[in-house]
Amino acid sequence: MGTVFKYGTVITAGEMTRADVLVEGEIVTLLGRDIPTDGHTVVDCTGKYLLPGGIDVHTHLDLSFGGTYSNDDFDTGHKAAAYGGTTMHIDFVIQPKGGSLHDGLKEWQQKAKLAQIDYAFHMAITDLREDVMAEIPTMVEEGITSLKLFMAYKNVYQVDDATLFRAMQQAEKNGMIVMVHAENGDVVVELTKKLLEEGKTDPVYHAASRPAEVEAEATNRAVMMSGQSGCALYVVHMTNEGAVEALRRGRALGYPVMGETCVQYFFMTVDEHMAQPNFHGSKYVCSPPIRTKHDQKVLWQAVKDGTLQVVSTDHCDFWFEGGVGPWQEWAAAHNGGEWAAYEAQDPTYRRPGKELGKGNFAKIPNGLPAIEDRMVMLWHAGVNGGKLTPQRFVELNCTNPARIFGMYPKKGTIAVGSDADICVWDPHKKHVLSAKTHHMRCDYNLFEGTEVEGVPVIVYQRGVCLLDENGWHGVNGSGKYVPRAPYAPVL
Repeated sequence: MGTVFKYGTVITAGEMTRADVLVEGEIVTLLGRDIPTDGHTVVDCTGKYLLPGGIDVHTHLDLSFGGTYSNDDFDTGHKAAAYGGTTMHIDFVIQPKGGSLHDGLKEWQQKAKLAQIDYAFHMAITDLREDVMAEIPTMVEEGITSLKLFMAYKNVYQVDDATLFRAMQQAEKNGMIVMVHAENGDVVVELTKKLLEEGKTDPVYHAASRPAEVEAEATNRAVMMSGQSGCALYVVHMTNEGAVEALRRGRALGYPVMGETCVQYFFMTVDEHMAQPNFHGSKYVCSPPIRTKHDQKVLWQAVKDGTLQVVSTDHCDFWFEGGVGPWQEWAAAHNGGEWAAYEAQDPTYRRPGKELGKGNFAKIPNGLPAIEDRMVMLWHAGVNGGKLTPQRFVELNCTNPARIFGMYPKKGTIAVGSDADICVWDPHKKHVLSAKTHHMRCDYNLFEGTEVEGVPVIVYQRGVCLLDENGWHGVNGSGKYVPRAPYAPVL
C-alpha cells in the first residue's frame, strides 16, 4: 500500500505539468495521469502544486557563537523548516580549535539525534594544521564533500590567504567544493575599532564596519584562487553588486565558481531596518550586513539570470530580549556549557541574545530567523511578483542545492526513484507571517505582518506525512543523515 497524490500540478526545475504521483515506501515509483488508487492512501491535490521538498544548504542550528548559542536546534529548527516547505538542510560542523575535523563531526552527530527532517553536514575548518590537512580526504568517506573557510572573524574563525589556497588545492584533489564567507576580516577589525572609538556603538554601525567593498574585495580574491587552483568555489550569503560582479567575472573566465544569496537580502535595508531606534536594529544584524534597495535589484537579477544558483537562509536565530538569569553563573562554571541543558532545569530562563551587544555593536550575536519563511517569501515576492517562474523557484530552492552538493536526483526533484519529499503547495492560500504564529524559537519575525499568498499545506518526507491540516506529525530521530557524493557538477 502506497500513497497517491491526485489531481495536482507537478513542478520541477524543468517543467510544470498536471500529473499524479505514486509513492511506495520512501520513494516515488510512478508519475502519470489517472494513476489507479486501489489499495492506496489518496491525497487530494486539486488546485494545488506538488513541489520537491525544499533544501536549505546554509543553516547554523545549536551553534555556539558570540557568548551564547543559537536558539533553534535539530528539534525546533526542523519543525520550523518543514512548516515552511523545507524537508532537508545542510548544517555547518565547526572544527574546535586545537581539535580534529572528526572531533567537530562527533559533536554535530550528537546534536542531530533530535532530527525530524533529513540533514547533511558541511565541514568548517578553523585550524588547518598539517594533520588536519591530511584529514580532509577522510571527510569524503563520511559523506561530507564541502569545506567552509572564513575570510572574516579575525582571531576566531578567519584563515589567511595561504591557508585558504592550500585548502582549495587539497579539496580539488578529492572532488570537494570549498565554501567561503567572503569579507576582508582585517579591514573589518580596523573599521570596527575606529567606529567604537568615535562612540558609534548602535546596531546600524555594524553595517558601517563591514561595507560592501570588503565583501566585494574578498569575493574577488576567492574567485581568483579558485581559478588558479581549479577548485570548485561556492561563495555563501552574497549581498551586493560588487560581490556579484566579481563572481560574474570569474564565471565569464570559465572559473568553477558559484554563489548563493539569502532570503533576507531581498527585503531588508540598512536605513529602514538596522537604523531602527531602541536597539531594535539589532534584530537585523548579520554578516555580511543587509544592504540597499539597489543591491536588492541586483540580487533579483542575479538569481534570475543564473549568476547566483541558490537561495538559502544562513538561519542562526537569537532572542531579541534574552533577559538576565542565573544561567550566566552556571555557564561560566561550565565553560560555556550547553544552554539547553540549563533551560531544561528551569525553562523560565532564556539563553543570552541580541542584548549582549547593547553599547557595542561588535558584541551583537550575528544571525537571523529565516528557515521557516525562505520559500514562502520567495514565492510571494518572486513568483507572484513576476520575477521568477515556478520552475526557477524550484531550481533555486530545491534542485540546484541537491545538484551542487551531491544529492541529486535522490533529493531536489520529483522523479521516479527520488526520495518522496513532497510539498503540497496552495498557490492561493494566504498567511500573515508573525512571531506569534511561527515555529522558530525566536521572539521576533523578520517579516512581521507580511501577508503572503502561496504556502505549503501538506509536507511529506520520504513518504511519511510531517504536517497537514491536522497539525504536526514529525518525530525526533526520524530525520536521516544524507551522505553526499564528491565531484558534483559546477552549475
